[in-house]
Order: sequence, then structure tokens, then C-alpha cells
Amino acid sequence: MFKGSNVALITPFKNNSLDEEAYIKLIHFHMDNGTSGLVPAGTTGESPTLSHKEHQRVIDLCIKESNGKIPVIAGTGSNSTDEAISLTSHAEKAGANGALIVTPYYNKPTQEGLYQHYKAINDKCGIPILIYNIPGRSVIDMSVDTMARLFELKNIVGVKDATGDLDRVNQQLSKMGNEFIQLTGNDDNAFEFNKRGGVGTISVTANIAPKLCSEFQKLSVSNSQNDINEAEKLDKILEPVHSAMFVESNPSPVKYAAKLLKLCDDDVRLPLVRTSDYAKPIIQKALESAKLI
Repeated sequence: MFKGSNVALITPFKNNSLDEEAYIKLIHFHMDNGTSGLVPAGTTGESPTLSHKEHQRVIDLCIKESNGKIPVIAGTGSNSTDEAISLTSHAEKAGANGALIVTPYYNKPTQEGLYQHYKAINDKCGIPILIYNIPGRSVIDMSVDTMARLFELKNIVGVKDATGDLDRVNQQLSKMGNEFIQLTGNDDNAFEFNKRGGVGTISVTANIAPKLCSEFQKLSVSNSQNDINEAEKLDKILEPVHSAMFVESNPSPVKYAAKLLKLCDDDVRLPLVRTSDYAKPIIQKALESAKLI
């Protein structure tokens, strides 16, 4: 259903407003360069500072412009269950292929609270749901047992795992089996993640290196040792890029990289700020090392 190189789309701004022209250009850039799926309105898309109207607009535009050619997994999470239901219902009506729903941040629910949050969304909506488990940002960590309970529900299909703990792949595979979709949220562990049973990524780096990320993903899940060797080579090429994308808070570095590639401006919304003068040469050097510029 969902696999390969899925891009966590940045949201371009111009004068602090959504730059629709640049956004549409980005969507077609990915469709032309092998990206497997589009993920609008996630963390990298600066969802915390999008208004509800903007949030819906970036999802609607993504669905319209991709025109059914590649899947759209809409970011529809919130720490308010009612709000998450509303955003997910909108994405479903707009024609999204799935929803990416983050574990509720700040509230710090128990494991039972997590279960009831996702169950409430599941019961009100009819599209596939990926759990987004990212304790580094949301403070809470969904246990494998809670995830297994949720997988019994009709719409829960998998996880974007941003724990950084590769043992989770094995644990989740053992508990839920191959039908449970495991995508990594960490570009830097994608090679090992797929070796352990993952099927792809929701990638920050893919914003600026879609061809390399797509080719890497295809090779990394091959049964051919030659392909695996080639995937490892690509992983090494991409390593400095992955690192540079997090030299400062995401998505400021990837937006600066996108500016270097003339894809969009590097404007971000407060409380984020543009990439510092310290970080800019690090990002540029990483892009040069991968021959992206």
C-alpha cells in the first residue's frame, strides 16, 4: 500500500503566506523524479503553524496536482482528538489515500489514552491510518503492545517510526507480521531499517534528492546482493545530506537546501527561523558532496 521513498513535503512560504506556485512546482518535481508518495502537512510541512484553512489547502492542492498518480498520505494529527478527527475527515473527503497521525504531544496521555485517541479517529473515518511515533517531539512513546491493539482496528495499517530504535522494527514485525507497514521517519537509519523488515521511509532528504532517495529505496529492498551493495553505496552518498538536514531544527535546513536548488524560498514561520550563517556552508557542502548542486 505505502512503501518506498515518501517525501515529507515542505510548505513553501512567500511573505509569510502559502506560496501555491512554488508548492505546485514541488509536487510535480517529485512526480517527475520517482518519489513513491507525497506527505503534505506533516512536521516538515510546518503543520503546527499552519492555520486550519492553510492545512486543508495544502492537502487539497497536493491531491489535485498529483491527480491519483502517486499516493497522498495527509498529515492530520493533533493533540486534540476532535481536531484530528476533523482534519482526517477533511482529507478523506478530499481524496487522500491515507492519513499520518502523530501521537498527541504535550498532553502526555497514557497508553490507554493513546489507544482511545486513535480508536476514536478510526471509528469516525474510513481511510488507512499510519501511526506517527516520534517521542523526541511528542514526549510520549507508543508501546509495541498498544500498536498491536490498534492494528486490530479496521483502518490502522502501519507506523512511521521515528524512535530511532532499530530493535522496534523486529519487535513490531514479530508482533504484527508483514502486513503491518513499517516506514522509518529517520533518513539516517533507512538502510538498516529496511534490512530488518521495513518497507520504506517518510523522508526529509527526499525533498531535495528525490531521485537518489527513490533509487536507494528500490535497491535496499531487493533480493539481489548486487542491488543491496548498490543501495549501501547510495546510502553513503546520502549520509552527509541526511546529517546536514538536521544541523538545525527541521525544516529550516531543508528549506535552505531547496532554495539553493531554486525550488522555493527558505522562509519559515516563527518560532522557527531561517538557517544560520554557521549552518549554511555545512548544508551547501553536503549537497555538493552528493552532486545535487
